[in-house]
Amino acid sequence: MNERKPSGLPDRIYSDILNRILEGEYKEGERLPTEHALAERFDTSRPTVREALARLRADGIIVTRHGSGTTVARRPDPDVRRFAPLETLSDIRRCYEFRIVIESGAAALAAQKAEPDDIAAIEHAWNELERIIETQGIGAKDDFMFHLAVARASKNQFFITVMSFIEEQIVFSMNLSRNLSLVKTLERQRLVQAEHREVMEAVRRKDAAAASQAMRDHLENALERMFGS
Repeated sequence: MNERKPSGLPDRIYSDILNRILEGEYKEGERLPTEHALAERFDTSRPTVREALARLRADGIIVTRHGSGTTVARRPDPDVRRFAPLETLSDIRRCYEFRIVIESGAAALAAQKAEPDDIAAIEHAWNELERIIETQGIGAKDDFMFHLAVARASKNQFFITVMSFIEEQIVFSMNLSRNLSLVKTLERQRLVQAEHREVMEAVRRKDAAAASQAMRDHLENALERMFGS
């Protein structure tokens, strides 16, 4: 994924408000300044402010309720700023939302159709991720290979093609997610790897429902770890 270049004032307003939320200036549950106040701060029109707020609302970061104004709904992990431009967060979130739908289905089919060679490929990818943890590496590409191995085990070319087509976006989001885990604790890295194991074991025992749920849980957890609860 190429870094998104700020396209104008709505991007700058989006980043400014999001940065203030990350810094704790605007706390969860607290109201944001009014559209009028924000328009004055940025010396712009209210429609321009609304465009930035609409993006934050679509990302689930703020919520607007009639009669109570706009409040902060969630605070993403502040460390995201160390590894990705704030303007990319919307795209990353949508990539995860897409993957939750696609990859949970691929995992279910993989459990039904995987042959011994497919299981071996998934296990090999999982073992490579174990090595990455031991060497304190990032392993975004290795993470992608695990997910691709599951897609290949589905025996459905459409899943494989979609994964390959958006590989750049997936690896970008994985790189951010794995960097965040690396600066947290070893326990968090182990938790992510345990989620991978749940997918692998469900595919191995040909439990389609469990494989689908394990993949969905893994991707939803990754999204929550990044964007907050």
